[in-house]
Amino acid sequence: MVSSDGLGVGPSLWFTLLELMRLGSLRRAVRVSTTELAAMLGCSQQSASRHLRALEGAGLVSRRIGSDGSLIRVTGEGRRALEEVYTALRAELDGVEGEVFEFEGAVFSGMYQGRYYITRPGYRDQIVEKLGFDPYPGTLNLRIGEADLEQRRRLDMLPGVHLEGFRDSDRAFGGARCYHLLVNGEVEGALIVADRTSYDLSVMEVISPVGLRERYGLEDGDTVRVTFVGGLASDTEP
Repeated sequence: MVSSDGLGVGPSLWFTLLELMRLGSLRRAVRVSTTELAAMLGCSQQSASRHLRALEGAGLVSRRIGSDGSLIRVTGEGRRALEEVYTALRAELDGVEGEVFEFEGAVFSGMYQGRYYITRPGYRDQIVEKLGFDPYPGTLNLRIGEADLEQRRRLDMLPGVHLEGFRDSDRAFGGARCYHLLVNGEVEGALIVADRTSYDLSVMEVISPVGLRERYGLEDGDTVRVTFVGGLASDTEP
C-alpha cells in the first residue's frame, strides 16, 4: 500500500493520516480512540482500526495502545509522505516546479567521508545511471546562511532523484535523494541528501563529475553559488 514515495499511499489511508495530522500528531503524541477516528472519517470502527494498523505497519505513525484509546504520533516517514503530497499539489496548483532555487555557501572541510561513500559501487552506479555523470570521488561541503534556510526547506520538500539503499559485504548503506544543480552557473552536479545524516539543512553536500576544489582553486571559507530549477530538481520519469 505504500511505495518508496509518498504518492503510493492508498487514498483511504491518506485521509486517515491527514486527520491525525489535524489533531496535532505531527508535534506530539495525541490520544484518539477508533470510535472517534471512525466518526472523523465517516467509516466503521473496524475500518478505522485497520487504517491505524496499516499506517503503523508502513512506519508512518507510531502507536501505543491503552484502555482509553491509542497514543498516536506521525513519524518522520509519515511527515515526509505528507510533504511529498503537499509538494505534488503545490506543483500543480502554484507551478512550484518551475521555481529557481539559488544559494551561496561557504566551503568547509567535512568529516572526510564523502570519498568513501561516493566510491561505493552501490551509490556510484546509481549516480551514473540516474544522474548521468560519473561522480568525482568526494563531495564539496557548503554551509549556507540562516536567511537561506526557508528556501532550502522548500527544495528539500521536492522528491528528488532517489538512490536506493544497499548492502555491501556485511554493511548496510542507506538511501539518499539527489537534486540536479549548476555550480557557479556552469558545472553540472547534484546535491546529495542522505536519508540518515548528522548534518542539518544548513549543510549542502555537492557531487560533480569534476573535483570542484581543484576546478575553482577553492579553500575553506570561499563562496560558491549553486542553482537549482524546480523542474530539474527531481525525477522526470512518471
